[in-house]
Amino acid sequence: MSGSGTRPTAHGLLPADTTQDVRARGADHSRQVAVLPVGSFEQHGPFLPLVTDTLVACAIAREIADAYPVHLLPPVTISCSHEHAAWPGTVSISSVTLHAVVRDIADSLRRSGVESLVVVNGHGGNYVLGNVVQESSARGERMALFPAVEDWETARERAGVRTSLLTDMHAGEIETSILLHAHPEMVRAGHETADFVADDRRHLLTVGMSAYTESGVIGRPSLGSAEKGSELLASLAASFRPYFSLLTSEPASDVNSGAEEGPTGA
Repeated sequence: MSGSGTRPTAHGLLPADTTQDVRARGADHSRQVAVLPVGSFEQHGPFLPLVTDTLVACAIAREIADAYPVHLLPPVTISCSHEHAAWPGTVSISSVTLHAVVRDIADSLRRSGVESLVVVNGHGGNYVLGNVVQESSARGERMALFPAVEDWETARERAGVRTSLLTDMHAGEIETSILLHAHPEMVRAGHETADFVADDRRHLLTVGMSAYTESGVIGRPSLGSAEKGSELLASLAASFRPYFSLLTSEPASDVNSGAEEGPTGA
């Protein structure tokens, strides 16, 4: 299985597909799959941009689109970043609004003949996306949330990321690595000396991020590298194989296995 190769983009993160591109790409599959990157607009310390989570989600989605015949959508760029409200520049919408936006997108896709939707989440605070997928699946609609924690853990190990997922909470090794690979021009000086660890964050939802970090960083960005970023994305693309098989009703003997075979193994 393979995608359509390197895809053109308009204005940076926006797909440049035509209707015919979408029709042709899904011709060999009983159900077409759309991929929706969901990011955020929130502080990521002094060295990563507010749009970091959107850049990460789009990098993952584009890696998937280069390997699988999916319909790549433009990103949702503002989401639920309420825990970062203490920092200037952060913008949020309510979970109710985000829920409605994703539902409306899925409904619209189905009306145009694209029955399955994968939400690629780039922001851990978008808890409501799990509810959207659960509720949609209970109605018999085809929707998935990607990446799962297990997919991130596999990618972390493959890429040689030294920081645990618990410690690598925000603007840390993983996000810095992906941006150093995909958008190095967006990474400013300072990540080399910005490490800060706060593993016990049990009151985060009550007191917000500012109670745990002054800089906005929780993690070890000094360990980030472009090489790790490339390996992280490659691993996530491989992990997407069972998701694609499940949503297109292609044979999949076990949706929990085979990720290591890579996108061409399906």
